Amino acid sequence: MQRLTASLTGSVLALFVAGAVAAQDAPNASDVVATVNGTQITLGQMIITRSQLPPQYQQLPDEVLFNGVLDQLIQQQVLADTLDEEPLRVTLALENERRSLLAGEVVNQINTDSVTEDGVMALYDEMIADMGPAVEYNAAHILVETEEEALAVISRLEAGEDFAELARELSTDFGSGANGGDLGWFGTGVMVPPFEEAVLSLEEGEVSSPVETQFGFHIVTLKETRDVTPPALDQVRAELEAELRQRAIQDRLASLLDSAEIARPEAGAFDPAVLQDLTLLEE
Repeated sequence: MQRLTASLTGSVLALFVAGAVAAQDAPNASDVVATVNGTQITLGQMIITRSQLPPQYQQLPDEVLFNGVLDQLIQQQVLADTLDEEPLRVTLALENERRSLLAGEVVNQINTDSVTEDGVMALYDEMIADMGPAVEYNAAHILVETEEEALAVISRLEAGEDFAELARELSTDFGSGANGGDLGWFGTGVMVPPFEEAVLSLEEGEVSSPVETQFGFHIVTLKETRDVTPPALDQVRAELEAELRQRAIQDRLASLLDSAEIARPEAGAFDPAVLQDLTLLEE
């Protein structure tokens, strides 16, 4: 019994010690991986460096990346140590980078907080309401330069010639002409007003009188129409979430700008071309 008790006690103690060691050895961003002339290189710095590598490098094995990142940081540090003082261009670049990173953190937080299921549904309902009932039109046309030519085309159509063949032969809109005059499906607001008015006035299969636009004279035929059904929520969810994020960022930024104390230079205080003067960074 004593041996069993001693054995159990030893096992528990061993587990406790192992747990303590494991806890002590748990990696931390502040862990020092290397020192270079007294400057510490931490695990956190290595993690950031790895995360910023191009995707093709991030596919390399962990051991290769660990050693490669560490070598890179060591090499950068020994080079940096050769400078007696920090150049002005580096100081300014670091200030800009810090500002950008901090702003990015705020944007990330806004992005995280701005997308809710209720928000997505409300925006979806708004989008559907804006769309309303809609119709798309599948039309074809033959474009010519003069009204006389257009009337001649209509005469040939009335005599039984094929619309598509005449479009290939006569249309000066070579893109659609090669396809028999076919313009594909389109909704309202896409075509120039006179052309759209002609399409809307036609029954399926009907051919228009000559329609004049800035492009010339059109003979239009309406091939078919179809009702446009709103997209399902899942089809536009990513678009809606992006819109929610964009709105939230714009609203937050507008609010912050309104409440901030901002002083801008007076007109003419700086020549805009001064931004090209890199010699100012050599002071």
